[in-house]
Amino acid sequence: MVFALVAGALIARLMYLQLYDKARYTKLALAQRMQPTTIDAQRGNIYDRNYVLLAKSIEAYSIHVVPNRARDPRDAAEKLAPYLERSVEEIEKLLIEYDAKQTSFWLARRLTLETAQAIRQLQIPGIYLITRPQRFYPQGTLAAHVIGIAGIDNQGLEGLEYYYDELLRGTPGRLETEKDALQRKIPGGAETFISPENGYDLVLTIDSVIQYIAEKELQSAVNATQSTSGCILIIRPSTGEILANAVYPTFDPNNYQAYPQGNRRNIIVTDQYEPGSTFKIFTAAAALDLGIVDANRVFNSTASWSVGGGTVRSSNIYGYGKITFKEAFDRSDNITFAQLSVEMGPERFYPYLSSFGLGKKTGIDYPGEAAGTLPKPGQIKYGETLQWANIGFGQGVAVTPLQLLMGVSAVANEGKLMRPYYVAEIRDQQGKVIKSTVPEVVNQPISAETAHKLTEYLVSAVENGSGSRAQIVGIEVAGKTGTAEVPTQGGYGEDRVASFVGFAPADNPEIAVLVVLNCPQTDVRYGGVLAAPVFQTVVEQTLDYLGVARKQSEVRSTNMVVVPNVRNYTAAQAEKILKDNKLAANYLNSGTLVRDQIPSPGSRVLPQSVVNLSFYEDTNPALVQVPNLIGMSMRDVSALLVERGFQLRPKGSGIAISQYPEAGTAIPFGSVIEVEFQP
Repeated sequence: MVFALVAGALIARLMYLQLYDKARYTKLALAQRMQPTTIDAQRGNIYDRNYVLLAKSIEAYSIHVVPNRARDPRDAAEKLAPYLERSVEEIEKLLIEYDAKQTSFWLARRLTLETAQAIRQLQIPGIYLITRPQRFYPQGTLAAHVIGIAGIDNQGLEGLEYYYDELLRGTPGRLETEKDALQRKIPGGAETFISPENGYDLVLTIDSVIQYIAEKELQSAVNATQSTSGCILIIRPSTGEILANAVYPTFDPNNYQAYPQGNRRNIIVTDQYEPGSTFKIFTAAAALDLGIVDANRVFNSTASWSVGGGTVRSSNIYGYGKITFKEAFDRSDNITFAQLSVEMGPERFYPYLSSFGLGKKTGIDYPGEAAGTLPKPGQIKYGETLQWANIGFGQGVAVTPLQLLMGVSAVANEGKLMRPYYVAEIRDQQGKVIKSTVPEVVNQPISAETAHKLTEYLVSAVENGSGSRAQIVGIEVAGKTGTAEVPTQGGYGEDRVASFVGFAPADNPEIAVLVVLNCPQTDVRYGGVLAAPVFQTVVEQTLDYLGVARKQSEVRSTNMVVVPNVRNYTAAQAEKILKDNKLAANYLNSGTLVRDQIPSPGSRVLPQSVVNLSFYEDTNPALVQVPNLIGMSMRDVSALLVERGFQLRPKGSGIAISQYPEAGTAIPFGSVIEVEFQP
């Protein structure tokens, strides 16, 4: 009886499952047989402002291994080792270890097409070649610190690649295929396909040509001064667009693992430093806006000034004596600006500095931005008066290069502080603009009238003061030098930061530029000597590229001089060459041969300008390979040879048809290359 009841219940249950729950269980069974495969989305491209391609995704081959399908690990390892940078023993060990774990793994990535084809022909069980999108940077090192890097799994790791990763990477798709217990595709089985959504493209504010100019001149300057590092930042004051962001030493994002991690830091945004005399621009701005100074107010500039229980020292060991404010600005007198800072007091001075964006992040679209260091009134418990006296001339306060230049750009922009940005547009794969960055006024720290007055002082500092090496024929330049001590534990050491900041043309600024050289190892380390000529060269080339007209009356009255290449010459030879070209030489250190020069070869300067020379002790200069110049224009040939440290001896005009020495020849740095051109 009991058996009959149980049997009846089972029959009833089976009938219920077959008749009423069939659909649900069929769906569950199918789900168990469906095997998903991820389909990578295409990462968005990155372009400069003129749609020059800076980053894209390409199909790259990778080796995916399923160890339990590898019949003979030793045989597989012996076949793969010749094509991979791994030993037979290492590959065999991986195959055995992962087989024990019953898991698959990636053995190699970013294989060349030739290597991939060779491995495919081996037909090794358990070894699968899979194409996956990988990041490629066609311009190499250009703007590397801005763009950043994406990893082997196509995820953003640094820079804009990281900051905009969610937009760039898109959404992966999925293919689900019905397979049997042995993971074989069932003929006629079910398939589900969800297409990937490719990432958005970024259009940057960076101009590749201006970026190239900045990087080329920065590298030359860092090498010439033997600085530990340096940067050049170029922005458009009226909008906050960053046109160039150069940092040296640099790196190639296509092979970033080959470089020290420190090379990848965008120090313009992430690092802060004591600015020195460039900070006097803000002290002057506050004092002018408060109405406590004018050009003729007289200060007593002594060799030192006792204040707040300490001493402030002049950069001039004798002081300047009775000096007007305009003269103090031209000569960059520390004592005058210390006195102004104390006179204003932190209660009046601090709000101006804060309004200029100092001591806080700019809000730029970039990861890891530093805020700088600016003490608030009353924050310093001991020696506040002395501290603020030091702040008046740029000591005891820290800024990022970006903060400093944005603040100076406010002066160029009639007192309006803009928010800086790298990305101008975000576009979908069809080119439709998803988002455009609109220039944003963050603050107005000073009036337009004050900005105009301060611009006059900055012009005078270039024409009559410490910034004279930044002058450009036919272009009025506004700027300020900076030479800052580098703080160490317990005080300041012997290292310096040489810098120059300014904008041009002064009456209608197109660009604002900051040049910073960290810890130059030359005997002379002043910003006016080292950084100002770099500023001059970069600004002149950039304005020429932008088509900014010069004042023709000035151009006609002055025959500009092209700086010759004197690298690898002795001091006497270099000095004679410069003299023959109506230029003067200044020695930055001692040595037998010229290592490098500022301004760089090919720069156009005023007659009687000074060319700074750095030397090295070596009678056997290093050999450099001659590049292939055939098919290039004379302009491109000249630019390339200057960059590589050679001199050009042209014949004819047009396109290069022959060269001597031939491409690939190793010759001394600074040698002459003869090139024949034809239309």
